[in-house]
Amino acid sequence: MKVLVRPSFIAFLGLFTVTWLLAKFGAGWAEKTGLVWAMEYPKGWIVPLKDWVSAAMKWLVEDVHFGLFTFKEFTRAISWLIEQPYDLVRALLADGFMDGPGRRANQIMPPFSWITITACVIALGHYARDWVLAAIVGLAFLYLSVFGQWESAMVTLSSVIIAVPIGVVGGLLLGISAYRHPVFDRLLTPLLDLMQTIPIFAYLVPILVLFGFGPVAALVATVIYAMPPMVRITTMALKAVSPEIKDFGLMTGCTGRQMTWRILVPAARSSLMVGVNQVIMLSLNMVIIASMIGAGGLGFDVLSSLRRLDISGGFEGGIAIVILAIAVDRLSQAFSQRATTQKPVKNTRIFARYKRSMTVLIILIAAFSLGRVWPFFQTFPEDYWLTTGQFWDNSVKYLNINYYDAFEAVKLFFLNYFLLPTKRFFLGLPWPWGLAMITLLGWHFGGWKLAVMNMLMAAFIVITGMWEKAMITVYLCGVAVAVASLVGIPLGVLAATNRRAGGIIGVVIDTLQTLPSFVYLIPVVMLFRIGDFTAMVAIVLYALVPAVRYAAHGVRSVSPELVEAGVVAGCTRWQLLLRIRLPLALPEVLLGLNQTIMLALSMLVITALVGTRDLGQEVYIALTKADTGHGLVAGLAIAFIAIILDRMISASARKARIRYGLEEAVSG
Repeated sequence: MKVLVRPSFIAFLGLFTVTWLLAKFGAGWAEKTGLVWAMEYPKGWIVPLKDWVSAAMKWLVEDVHFGLFTFKEFTRAISWLIEQPYDLVRALLADGFMDGPGRRANQIMPPFSWITITACVIALGHYARDWVLAAIVGLAFLYLSVFGQWESAMVTLSSVIIAVPIGVVGGLLLGISAYRHPVFDRLLTPLLDLMQTIPIFAYLVPILVLFGFGPVAALVATVIYAMPPMVRITTMALKAVSPEIKDFGLMTGCTGRQMTWRILVPAARSSLMVGVNQVIMLSLNMVIIASMIGAGGLGFDVLSSLRRLDISGGFEGGIAIVILAIAVDRLSQAFSQRATTQKPVKNTRIFARYKRSMTVLIILIAAFSLGRVWPFFQTFPEDYWLTTGQFWDNSVKYLNINYYDAFEAVKLFFLNYFLLPTKRFFLGLPWPWGLAMITLLGWHFGGWKLAVMNMLMAAFIVITGMWEKAMITVYLCGVAVAVASLVGIPLGVLAATNRRAGGIIGVVIDTLQTLPSFVYLIPVVMLFRIGDFTAMVAIVLYALVPAVRYAAHGVRSVSPELVEAGVVAGCTRWQLLLRIRLPLALPEVLLGLNQTIMLALSMLVITALVGTRDLGQEVYIALTKADTGHGLVAGLAIAFIAIILDRMISASARKARIRYGLEEAVSG
């Protein structure tokens, strides 16, 4: 019986053998043959791009003039325009209206009371859907009051209320322009790729320089971070509008503007609301990072707790962000569903027509009046606050006291047999061979275009002197993604094939997905101290979600007819899984792997706080030193790693879909 071995497998085996030999013995060979430059890129060959970028930023800020004002004055004027509505919303929700400068200011009018705002969100929940949603969002805001997170939560909510409309309108306009002008779409796509792959820390520095330290700079960073999904969804939604609807618009004589705003946008409303929801969730996901440049609110509470290693404060702040995110997410989803259904307006009296608004107005007046006499109606009393801090502190202490040896054994096992050997492998690779390998892999998966793109992006990393840091990034990301996949894919398969397990896994995954990224660091640092293993655990927890979700979706999406055919053919349960379900789910699993890598790379910058020595730390150091050039170059290096991996995995997933007949091959 002959065993057929694919030529590509033999080629990969040969390349891996050569790569392993070079990583193992390359340093010795290079020293003997005088090719030391192949192991460590010479400093004299480094292109000082970071210095050029820093100089360009300095020139832009200090020397560029637009007639009577400088570029810096122009950006500060934009800051002032954004600051006015932000100050108004923050005064209404958190600070009240003040009279006088700074700390000498006196409050002339308090903000809306906790009772008023809670009543308002309950009314919104009932209007958007029903009393069940009203109870959910009402309990969420009541939690913020009872657990002492109200003031910080209102500061965070103020930022979201201002950032979301800017992100939605900006994303909608850019998406419409990309839809109407294909050339603009082609130019915008790589920019959106960079916006979504460059770590947010990398462009915090130029934002800080241009807009100054404070909540406005944080709002600008939030908008940049949250806008790309809205742009992409807008373009896709407009392209997906039925041709019959477009033909109807043409037949009625619509102009280009009328076709866009009266035909296409209303027809794509339900899809566009998904984009709005994404902007909201990404804005909330940004609150901790934005606190580094002056956002304040719940994000600052979590960040300061992390710096103090305050477990209870970090968890309570993180849980408050999750609670707020759940409430806002449920409301936005309900409004998106309501937007697709038109309900007739009954011609009744004004109070009956606007009974929710009138009720909230009455509660507002009553709470304001009573709050002047009894503070309870204005602010939830501090004496009645509840806390879970003791529980979190005691839990970590218990684990440290009783399981320290077990945690240390696991840590040392991973370090000695997995992390350190992998790190030595990547750091031992000669950069010319690494460059050649990346180019060859691009050619194998996507042809000459992907090979050229891979070569240029990898060459950028080399010539800017970031190769060694990039290899540490690839090592740390690689081991974290490997562990996340080994854990996540089986969990996804189990969730898809076992309903009870799927329910439990779904709850765990939903919890992991809503927790802010910084929150993972606090317990992990307390249990394992700082270092690469700690970073790996935090990255795995953060990046596990897509590995589970995509694997479960892929297995569930397999055609029931094919499964039925396998049963008729006499396949056992394991044969159905290994020979039918998993092979056909491979494209979805690969896409899940892609998303796992993207999340792992985005988390790497945050794990720089626990002692990693990769590109993420370079970006973080650049932020602390306000070094624009260094931060952008390191951020671009991370983005290029992400794009290289994204394109290769996407091409591999497409090949798998073609192989299993799920997609037709396109020639040329």
